[in-house]
Amino acid sequence: MALIRKAGIALAVTGAAHFAAPRLFEPISRAGFPHDTELWIKRNGATELALGLALVPRRTRRAGLVGVAAYFGWLGTRVARHRQEEPEKG
Repeated sequence: MALIRKAGIALAVTGAAHFAAPRLFEPISRAGFPHDTELWIKRNGATELALGLALVPRRTRRAGLVGVAAYFGWLGTRVARHRQEEPEKG
């Protein structure tokens, strides 16, 4: 099994876990989505499930890779932006 295919399966399982155990993702999700965190947990889970499944078959792998790169870039931007907006503690 190709490495990308295994990564796709892992990403899909992680996406599904957002629905099975959303509380596990709350602390992580709150960093990039401080408002409506529960809704964003579901949205991100659906996105990760879809992108993970796109990585499994060769036919959709290229599109899946582009999607994964865009998605993780967007997530990183969200987290960085919300960290800048946090008031300093102390």
